[in-house]
Amino acid sequence: MTGCRDLVTITIVSHGHGPLLVRLLNDLNCLPSCEGVATIVTLNSPGELLDPSPFPNLRIRVIRNTLPKGFAANQNQAFEHCATPWFAVLNPDLRITDDVFATLISRAALDRRIALVAPVVQNSQGQLEDSERANLTPWSVIRRLGNKLRSSATVGSNGFRWYAGMFYLIRSDSFAEINGFDDRYFLYCEDYDFCARLYLKGHRLLQEKSASVVHDAQRSSHRSIRYSWFHLKSLLRVWASAPVWKIAFHDLFWRSDPGGVSSRA
Repeated sequence: MTGCRDLVTITIVSHGHGPLLVRLLNDLNCLPSCEGVATIVTLNSPGELLDPSPFPNLRIRVIRNTLPKGFAANQNQAFEHCATPWFAVLNPDLRITDDVFATLISRAALDRRIALVAPVVQNSQGQLEDSERANLTPWSVIRRLGNKLRSSATVGSNGFRWYAGMFYLIRSDSFAEINGFDDRYFLYCEDYDFCARLYLKGHRLLQEKSASVVHDAQRSSHRSIRYSWFHLKSLLRVWASAPVWKIAFHDLFWRSDPGGVSSRA
């Protein structure tokens, strides 16, 4: 595969990321497969500016929000401009130097059941981030916190896996099938909910081990009471929703996927 112009639409939402956004756009602009690729950049902070001219290889459409929207609402808004088979959701604080788009699309093309494929995510020190996670139950959160204290974030081999939303390549018809992200989630857990609803529709979710990106994490919830409250509210919404318990019940008694497979390549 040489070019993704007619295959993928990229969406990036900036929350005042400024230099990080410019750095990511420069990375994409330098990738041969991204020449001519439609790139939707949403500026979510009032007064934020972007000059697209330094990135001539990308077909950039800038959306300027008059009021900030949540992650889910911004991605759904961007999807309205998607006319390609694949929709790529990228965090603005990524670094992409390898041609991950061609790798991910080629992998997904092998199985029509794959609705979402994600790369491996590393931090800026080259360490693996825990972007692959178990079902988001209360006990999984406690277990994950314990793993962090032990400098270990292992995930078992059985059951549903979801992927943190730093980088998703999503089949557009599958995105439309489940009506995109749930915009009742403002800032956290919308990625879990999205993966869970795809899984329950029988779609495959996949992490491709041969593709990787670097994530320069901005963990506001670890520093701010306000963002910690947003995170808690989203967790409570997840735990009050049907998908998390449908998956927990299924994995508890059957230990296999309901039609699709959540897996790693």
